[in-house]
Parts: sequence; structure tokens; C-alpha cells
Amino acid sequence: MNYLPFAGKTAIVTGAGTGIGFEIAKHLVLDGAAVVINDLDPDLAHYAADQLNTEEDQRAFALPGDAGNVDFIREMVEFASDIPDHRLEMVVANAGLTEFGDFFDFAPESFEKVVNLNLRGSFFLAQTAARKMKDGGHGGNIVLIGSNVGERAYPNLAAYGMSKAGISMLVKQLTLPLGPLGISVNCVSPGATLTERTALEEDDYAGIWAKLNPNQRVGRPEDVAHTVSFILNPASRHITGQTLLVDGGWTATGPTPDLIQRAEKGFPELGKKLNGNKAPSINGHRMAAR
Repeated sequence: MNYLPFAGKTAIVTGAGTGIGFEIAKHLVLDGAAVVINDLDPDLAHYAADQLNTEEDQRAFALPGDAGNVDFIREMVEFASDIPDHRLEMVVANAGLTEFGDFFDFAPESFEKVVNLNLRGSFFLAQTAARKMKDGGHGGNIVLIGSNVGERAYPNLAAYGMSKAGISMLVKQLTLPLGPLGISVNCVSPGATLTERTALEEDDYAGIWAKLNPNQRVGRPEDVAHTVSFILNPASRHITGQTLLVDGGWTATGPTPDLIQRAEKGFPELGKKLNGNKAPSINGHRMAAR
């Protein structure tokens, strides 16, 4: 008999139409959970749910909407709480927005978009879901998705990096009100991960990051999904207030594409060494983690 650690439990996964979010939702469904699949794009949300449902077993529920909108967040939590024969015990705040831009020219409108989704959305989804878990008296588990750019500076990502660093601090703060309620809260921070979106950013996104990451490969959505499933597992409930990096060791020692570009210009031999003895130009402006 298969072990289904999430049987009878409901999870919310935001930004789950594609990429990392979809892979997380898929893992949770396969492990027995009912999953509310949120995405801003209705077509992506419904397509993702259809991919995970069968005629005999339909536990993926599409719910498109803006994960940074507090009114929608409340509707989503109520929807998840009303799924029959399941109770809301898991939340994954995966929806996020990356806005590149020079610090001196970064516009208030771009700043607000980043902060509203990445910080506001994560904060109020955690708050709203935790209230429901508190009322139910059964505890729960919340995972906020951060980024390795919240741990190390990266060119042209000041606002994004700030928002992701804020998420890491938020999980520490939330251990105080949520710990006594049996609610664990953690941050999982991916590094460079090959998804439908990042594959369009560079001609050889996977190859470039295989050179930059100490483990010599790019991240995959399943790397993050496995980590999130581990954190959500009831056996991991004593882990709380932590940030787990899933980045192939990049934050430990890896250079940025920007560093390689500068090394190529000023110190050609060093540039070749950093780049695996090859010296193609690497565009550092579009190479974010997620």
C-alpha cells in the first residue's frame, strides 16, 4: 500500500500554472492532497488542474486570480476550506514577480508591483490561512517561496532581492505567533531553475548555470518540489523558521554572469577560467533565479 502523507489534507499553491508551482502542486496531488491551483492566467490554472486530474480522481481545483489581492486571498482560503472530506493544512506562497532594472532608474510602479505580490501576497496569504488553521485547532504548515537572490546581491535586482530577503525574515517572525498553534512556517529559496519562462531568457540558460553552480547543473522544478514536499510532510513539523536554499551551491561560492562579463573584459584568462575555459558573452541582466 502506498504511503500518502497528505491524504485528507488540502493545499493552496499560488502561481501554479507552470514551472515550479505546477511541479509542487503535482507532487502534493500524487502524495494524496487536494490542491487549489492558483494562477493569474485562467487558462494556465485550468490547464494545470486538467493535467493533474483523472476521471476517477479529481483533487486539483483551478482558482485563477491575483495572489497579491487581499480580497482574492480571503476568497481562495474560504474555497480551499470548503473542499469536502479535506481540511486546509498546507499553503505554498509561490507566486512571485521579477522586475529587472537599474537602481537609479527603477520606477515606483515597478517597485509596487514587486512588493505587492512578493511581500504583500505572501504576508496576507500566510495570515489568512493561519487564521483558518487556528480556528480549526489542527495546526498546519506554511511554505513561502523565496530566492537565492534574497541571500546574495545580484545585478539589477535590488527590489526583487529585497522582497525575497523580507520573506526569509517573515518566516522567522511568524514562528512566534504560529508556533504555539502547531503551525510550522518556512522559506524555500530556489536558485537558477530551468522552467518554461527562464528557458526563454537565454539561448543556453541550463548550460550557463551549469558553469556557475558548484554542482555543475541547473536546477529543475522537481528539485524545489521535493524540498517543499519534505518541509510539508508531517514528519518535518519540528522544522520551522528556516530558509532552505535549493541552488546547487551557488550562494556558497558561485559567481554571477555579470562577474564573468567583467572578468572577460579586464582579465581574459580569469574570464575563461570562470567560464569553464570558454569565453562566450553571458548576458547578466536577465539571469535571475526564478
